[in-house]
Amino acid sequence: MEPGPKAPSPGAPRLAAGGETPPAAALAAAGVDLPGTAVPSVPEDAAAASRGGGGVRGEGAAAAGDGLGRPLGPTPSQSRFQVDLVSENAGRAAAAASAGAGGKETPADGKANGESGLAKGSEEAKGRFRVNFVDPAASSSADESMSDAAGIGGEGPNVSFQNGGDTVLSEGSSLHSGGGGGSGHHQHYYYDTHTNTYYLRTFGHNTMDAVPRIDHYRHTAAQLGEKLLRPSLAELHDELEKEPFEDGFANGEESTPTREAVVTYTAESKGVVKFGWIKGVLVRCMLNIWGVMLFIRLSWIVGQAGIGLSVLVIIMATVVTTITGLSTSAIATNGFVRGGGAYYLISRSLGPEFGGAIGLIFAFANAVAVAMYVVGFAETVVELLKAQIVLLVILLLAIADFVIGTFIPLESKKPKGFFGYKSEIFNENFGPDFREEETFFSVFAIFFPAATGILAGANISGDLADPQSAIPKGTLLAILITTLVYIGIAVSVGSCVVRDATGNVNDTIITELTNCTSAACKLNFDFSSCQSNPCSYGLMNNFQVMSMVSGFAPLISAGIFSATLSSALASLVSAPKIFQALCKDNIYPAFQMFAKGYGKNNEPLRGYILTFLIALGFILIAELNVIAPIISNFFLASYALINFSVFHASLAKSPGWRPAFKYYNMWISLLGAILCCIVMFVINWWAALLTYVIVLGLYIYVTYKKPDVNWGSSTQALTYLNALQHSIRLSGVEDHVKNFRPQCLVMTGAPNSRPALLHLVHDFTKNVGLMICGHVHMGPRRQAMKEMSIDQAKYQRWLIKNKMKAFYAPVHADDLREGAQYLMQAAGLGRMKPNTLVLGFKKDWLQADMRDVDLYINLFHDAFDIQYGVVVIRLQEGLDISHLQGQEELLSSQEKSPGVKDVVLSMEYSKKSDLDTSKPSSEKSITHKDEEEDGKTPTQPLLKKESKGPAAPLNVADQKLLEASTQFQKKQGKNTIDVWWLFDDGGLTLLIPYLLTTKKKWKDCKIRVFIGGKINRIDHDRRAMATLLSKFRIDFSDIMVLGDINTKPKKENIVAFDEMIEPYRLHEDDKEQDIADKMKEDEPWRITDNELELYKTKTYRQIRLNELLKEHSNTANIIVMSLPVARKGAVSSALYMAWLEALSKDLPPILLVRGNHQSVLTFYS
Repeated sequence: MEPGPKAPSPGAPRLAAGGETPPAAALAAAGVDLPGTAVPSVPEDAAAASRGGGGVRGEGAAAAGDGLGRPLGPTPSQSRFQVDLVSENAGRAAAAASAGAGGKETPADGKANGESGLAKGSEEAKGRFRVNFVDPAASSSADESMSDAAGIGGEGPNVSFQNGGDTVLSEGSSLHSGGGGGSGHHQHYYYDTHTNTYYLRTFGHNTMDAVPRIDHYRHTAAQLGEKLLRPSLAELHDELEKEPFEDGFANGEESTPTREAVVTYTAESKGVVKFGWIKGVLVRCMLNIWGVMLFIRLSWIVGQAGIGLSVLVIIMATVVTTITGLSTSAIATNGFVRGGGAYYLISRSLGPEFGGAIGLIFAFANAVAVAMYVVGFAETVVELLKAQIVLLVILLLAIADFVIGTFIPLESKKPKGFFGYKSEIFNENFGPDFREEETFFSVFAIFFPAATGILAGANISGDLADPQSAIPKGTLLAILITTLVYIGIAVSVGSCVVRDATGNVNDTIITELTNCTSAACKLNFDFSSCQSNPCSYGLMNNFQVMSMVSGFAPLISAGIFSATLSSALASLVSAPKIFQALCKDNIYPAFQMFAKGYGKNNEPLRGYILTFLIALGFILIAELNVIAPIISNFFLASYALINFSVFHASLAKSPGWRPAFKYYNMWISLLGAILCCIVMFVINWWAALLTYVIVLGLYIYVTYKKPDVNWGSSTQALTYLNALQHSIRLSGVEDHVKNFRPQCLVMTGAPNSRPALLHLVHDFTKNVGLMICGHVHMGPRRQAMKEMSIDQAKYQRWLIKNKMKAFYAPVHADDLREGAQYLMQAAGLGRMKPNTLVLGFKKDWLQADMRDVDLYINLFHDAFDIQYGVVVIRLQEGLDISHLQGQEELLSSQEKSPGVKDVVLSMEYSKKSDLDTSKPSSEKSITHKDEEEDGKTPTQPLLKKESKGPAAPLNVADQKLLEASTQFQKKQGKNTIDVWWLFDDGGLTLLIPYLLTTKKKWKDCKIRVFIGGKINRIDHDRRAMATLLSKFRIDFSDIMVLGDINTKPKKENIVAFDEMIEPYRLHEDDKEQDIADKMKEDEPWRITDNELELYKTKTYRQIRLNELLKEHSNTANIIVMSLPVARKGAVSSALYMAWLEALSKDLPPILLVRGNHQSVLTFYS
């Protein structure tokens, strides 16, 4: 029994009569995303929203529903493109059902694979859709087609991709049908852009490309609970495959840990208590700034400095805090601010070194400040935060009480020096009257801590609803309000109360009968006795002046309690939050346990306990007068670094530095930093020095530990800017022989596959010249590009991890020669370009394809063509260890006998023949295990003991290879570096050994120089070379002149050479001319008889030199020798390779060096 027509779902839209555009709400329900309409919250649509319109996939029919109004889950074979088709079919099906029920003309949905019984109409392609139109008589089948489209018995419309898969092309879809009856013949209609939902969708929701949206730039999840990603470039650009984009989460696979963490973060964030700018910043800052100083020290400061200088003191302090507030606002509006307050602002601006140093002392300062304010520990922070409003009300009432009291000068208070507002008192108190060795700066040092506290709001940045808006508004307004109150109270108290008063009601006089000069005398009181005897009242003597002046004294006491408690509260909340943020970043691993938070607000309960214990400890010590200046300096150090952060970020000119808060200036911020440093010394010089020492010590510690974080700090930006500026400046400087440095392009392949090659070159380029590790990727371009993208980060990280001062440069090419050409031409920047090509010797050339050998030899010719020097490094055991994998600790097995039997490991060979130069190889590293987290690329150890691969014992050859691969990582001992400087190449053959001896590992090695000469001029040649070396200032232990280089080599060695080259000879004299020519054309690497005869002398020289090398340098640590040069087009690749083989076989490690014949040594100053 076939299913009947499906009733429309409650949310299905109904099209208006006459095909009018449905309202936005109806379209939104149909899956059509319009501006201002909410994205449907069903699983498919929610996931679609995660792509910004390019989103989630589902089979065209299945995604519409199961016929019962229930959306179906995703299926395994889904494509991100199909979201458009799903939304379109769903919308049209619902519209057809609702309009059909009303008897109106409706656009009927297309049939699924032709099973709905609708006659196939004429086709037409419009835009990017090809659609079919049906006869009006077929409208009776709308329900049937709707059922098919809804997934009842059908597979959904056929879907194909057009224009590389940018949009959906749907077959068999009816977008419009006219009214009236018909006979079943086909009828054509022009496209209706009103009822076709493709045209109704918001731009960006009908293409694979996603429109710009904020969720693509978040580090955490969006409000839907899922991290939203834009389509990658590969997804848009790569060739379309059957399953082009795999997304395990959308396909019903298990969620990834990253996704789970994101969802967890979002879930935990729900219900978190967040504060606005008034309660979170303004109130907190005002409470923290209005400390005890307001009530018990400000009157004394006015007495000492006078009204004028007191206002100046307040303004000076305000200048420092205002500049810091502006800088804080700039940093806080330069991106989303998380929890951590001052630590977060500084660490993300200047980097972990400064941030880690200041974070620790700032958290400690806040913890000790709790003790300074003497407050008990409360149970929850939320309750404390609620209490701050009450405290502020009490504080404001106390201030109002004082202001009201100044207008009510009671007679009983006049003997204590309070007379109300009097011009005589104002005039007398306007100027300073410093006593007891007080100075302007000492008074300033006492007052300045009262102006601090401006970071109270920023310190709970993680608890603010909108820290970017709240911190600037709240902080700067708090500074303004508190400054005005400080100035107002200073002027008021200075205009009402005299400096000295006895408190004795009998000290009255008659002004007319006395020659008075003091204000008190003019007001009928004689306090002249205070000049000789200490008095208890007046600005200079009574710290409770404000209580006396106030209308209700207990309210002032309540204000003092409120100010003290509020300041302690701010510190109590700030310290654990800052410390928790510091611990989360793992700058100090020992404190990691304090990173844990509890509850929906992620409260650092462990931090609260630690803060409470620190505060309690200092309360019990009771030496707060000693600790107070240190704490003030700690706060000032953080202010100084915040100001410096803004200056540094502006100086670096990073495009990422664009604060929304524009009212700052880099030079004013620098001035603020300098002022903070000056104030530190003004307050207490020894405390300032101690603060500098602590900050410097923590900075050095963090720098040494090198935490693996990347926050895009201004330090990085300035480093880049300096490098760029210096590179540009250097590019305008001509090369000079005195400044020559070997800048090497080393064809290492994967850097960890040839450690001996890497370490040896690093030994003579470290801190001297440039080193680039070239890696030629071959094979299919698409796969190679993916590998290169991964390898770039992976191997550069590996080089840094292994303290290799080198750069990794991958390139894709059809063969090794082409890739090396690319690198030689394009690698480097300006003057920072390679000038020397370094290759490993092709050890397997006798077994390799000679076409590969020809490519290898042509690298030499290419290098010489572009004026490169060439260095070939040969170890008899070989260089490439990429076929070995295992644990690094097995390197210690070298100390055992060569035939180690207890070492079992997996052996994995590269799929391709791997030259000892640069070809893709197994990517096995030589470093310790590194955890794969936070986007870090894991590194692999050199040898892995227990592998799941086929186990095999480490044979003798591999053991020797392993030993040889690490020989340049060890100290070389007291041996020799033998330099066979046979031909003058500009001095590179001599410069490289000298650079080796400047390194710690090679410093005990002595240089021996071997040169060619005549048998009857040996002494003369030795003296000439000694003179030259002394002019070059190169130390040597011996010079040996070889007069028998041109002696004919031993016969057996000549025979061995002939046997080696026999397979590669052309023997053209034994063949027909045309056959020989054809062979030479097809195999240009073959050795001709004429060539062999022509270069017979040079061939003998290479064999003879090998004999001499074995005789004189068989015990050397390393041999550096002139590389023979073969004329391009005249010497075949096979013969040249045979020369190198004959010259370097059966010897210690040897470097064959040939400079570009430009001088690299000079004896001129």
